Amino acid sequence: MKSELPGNEAELKTLLREWKIETPLPPRFDEQVWQRVAIEDNHGVNPLVLLRNWIARELMRPAFALSYVTVLVILGLAAGLWQSRATSQRTSQSLSTRYVQLVDPYQMPRH
Repeated sequence: MKSELPGNEAELKTLLREWKIETPLPPRFDEQVWQRVAIEDNHGVNPLVLLRNWIARELMRPAFALSYVTVLVILGLAAGLWQSRATSQRTSQSLSTRYVQLVDPYQMPRH
């Protein structure tokens, strides 16, 4: 990717060469970095971690965040509707059975 103003690129390179970090690194920083690298090499790439990181990155975009929340709400409503229908069907069946047992004494459950 080339800059439109080549002078700015040269100035940026000069500034980066002159930049000095004054804050010291935490103790054993290098050792911790190499431990993480070794763990990644041994375990490989975990697809769940990749998915989690991708979702975290994408949630920073308002359009994706709104879509994600909308999908979750719709799924929640659908699950609630399905659960209520199942409960309603069981209740209806139970009431029908009780009614038949009240009307026809021969339909009484045997103990």
